[in-house]
Amino acid sequence: MREQGTGLAVVCLVIAMALWGSSFIALKLAFAELPALWVIFGRMALGSLVFLLAWRWRGKMQYRAGDWKYLLGLAACEPCLYFLFEALALERTSAAQAGMVMALMPLLVAVGAFVFLRERISRITLLGFVIALVGAAWLSLAGSADEHASNPILGNFFELLAILCATGYTLLLKHLSARYSPFLLTAMVAFVGTIFFLPMAWLSAPVPVTVSPMGLGAVVYLGVLVTVGAYGLYNFGVSRLPASQASGFTNLIPVFTLLFAILILGESLNDMQILAAALVFAGVLLSQWRMPRVVPAGVLD
Repeated sequence: MREQGTGLAVVCLVIAMALWGSSFIALKLAFAELPALWVIFGRMALGSLVFLLAWRWRGKMQYRAGDWKYLLGLAACEPCLYFLFEALALERTSAAQAGMVMALMPLLVAVGAFVFLRERISRITLLGFVIALVGAAWLSLAGSADEHASNPILGNFFELLAILCATGYTLLLKHLSARYSPFLLTAMVAFVGTIFFLPMAWLSAPVPVTVSPMGLGAVVYLGVLVTVGAYGLYNFGVSRLPASQASGFTNLIPVFTLLFAILILGESLNDMQILAAALVFAGVLLSQWRMPRVVPAGVLD
């Protein structure tokens, strides 16, 4: 039964990564027609509506004294700061490059778990983190301004800040998932995001009065399939697996993002950026390397 639960968590995480990889593409399409903060508010509001309609299936909530600090930190990391930085990033860099920077997240979670949860981190993991970080910096510096990325260095920096927020979200989510259902934690993301981004969107730009079917479809896709679907599936996976293991699935995001960016947006990486992306993946793979455990002589499996 436990193995079935683990297998279901793995399937949910893979689907969530595919949806998140596609979200970079949907955001680029939406930002091309609508002000960024109105797009973020729209996806949060649509997600909130879905959760309100399905509220009867909200699941468990076992509040413990002091949880408000963790819930507040969770909401501050994501959706508030994460989506703000991601919007700033995708206005300046390409979806493909942003997806590659996202590959750093598992390493940042491992470092965060070492600092805040006192989990051990090996020298190999630390070396992989350094290599991947160098690759991400190289990826940004090797980029040049074009129709898909007006300022890739600044855009990728904002994406890095977004990933730092996502790291905090993952660590806090793991802490809270024992007492709160994935539904409730995901719904909180949508509700807080709606309240947070409405005044920001209102002050940033006039209310959009016209939008094409593609722009509207991108916002609906982000609100329903990504905000509700991807976050719900990810939160479920994190509730069933260790945080460091679940975060490792984010290695799939840049793969999905690059594939969708090439097929849908016509983006590409130059030769130097391809080498830099390979360095990022090498660092990530190295960080996930586990030395085989030596079994003492005479011990049978």
